[in-house]
Amino acid sequence: MRCYFHLVNSHEEILDDQGIEVSDLEDAKAQALVAIEDLREEAIEVGASWHGWRLDIVGPSGRVLLSIPLDPTVH
Repeated sequence: MRCYFHLVNSHEEILDDQGIEVSDLEDAKAQALVAIEDLREEAIEVGASWHGWRLDIVGPSGRVLLSIPLDPTVH
């Protein structure tokens, strides 16, 4: 199944027009979590923030399958 990773906040959308092939939603979630960690690391390096953003995993039909906030989690 092809999934797309859209970055969304209350004012903007950065749409993924290529997507990736995954075996199922769990595989898509695992790929998204890796991408989120990369985005967070890049943001830290340049002093930026993804506060208020989320990554929407969108299926081929355009339906949002899962949303993951990009805000860092506090442990």
